[in-house]
Amino acid sequence: MSNLKLNLKHLRYFWSVASNGSITKAAELLHVTPQTISGQLRDLEHQVGSKLFAKEGRNLVLTETGRLVFSYADEMFRLGMELQDVLAGRTPGTALTLKVGVAMVVPKLLAYRVLEPVLQITELVRLICHEASLLDLLADLSVHKLDVVLADSPINPTLNIRAYNHILGESGISFFATPDQAGDLRTDFPASLDGTPMLMPSGGSTLRRDLEVWFEHRGISPVVVAEFDDRALMKAFGERGTGVFTSPTAVEQDVLEKYGVTMIGRAEELTERYYLISAERRIKHPAVAVITNAARGKLFV
Repeated sequence: MSNLKLNLKHLRYFWSVASNGSITKAAELLHVTPQTISGQLRDLEHQVGSKLFAKEGRNLVLTETGRLVFSYADEMFRLGMELQDVLAGRTPGTALTLKVGVAMVVPKLLAYRVLEPVLQITELVRLICHEASLLDLLADLSVHKLDVVLADSPINPTLNIRAYNHILGESGISFFATPDQAGDLRTDFPASLDGTPMLMPSGGSTLRRDLEVWFEHRGISPVVVAEFDDRALMKAFGERGTGVFTSPTAVEQDVLEKYGVTMIGRAEELTERYYLISAERRIKHPAVAVITNAARGKLFV
């Protein structure tokens, strides 16, 4: 192993595949055929003496050795690009990129509040947000397409993905209705919700299960008139008087101002937790430290 001499061309092809998540995309960017890249990867694996990728369905996932090699290759080639900028007379690091995956179930207003501090720091940051299901985002995280994932639940330990949970905080739940509906509903909350039209998160979500248990324990049976994956869409229906809806108490004021509704009650015993999930145990990205500090110090208090 001490006589190992890595071929930088092979390493660059490997880095491109790992960064883009597929041989096809890497081939397009490098203007070579997928067969050429596949051959170079085999040569690099032979040099290293270990597999660098494993197949999971249609996805290529880095092995433990692959993650180690990628961490060094990523730093090498990013430093090379920075050197090119310096030699071209440009200041390195003028635009720091942060790629964030946002799970679809995370309320949009809360996602904005979590990520907003990144746009306030003095160093210029280009924020790239991608919304999808948590499973799809974790797949992208595993091949380094994303820096972090914002989610309302920790990564399931049964998933074959090496990632780490970083809790941001938790929030109680507030209930909202239009001003016309709010008067009677506030008087005897939460009993007033019995038989009331209700907009709910989609079945299977953590909040949906928690709400159903909370209602059952209090003998309350609201009339579920609609269910939503997208909680911003749920609020849009709620502001038109379709039914009572919920949102994290942490962004209660934002909901009142944006939708012109009235808060009819809170359930502090009903809590939602929010996490940043990363491929690193210790997140090194400077913009992420800004997110976690602001969330823990201001948003979730």
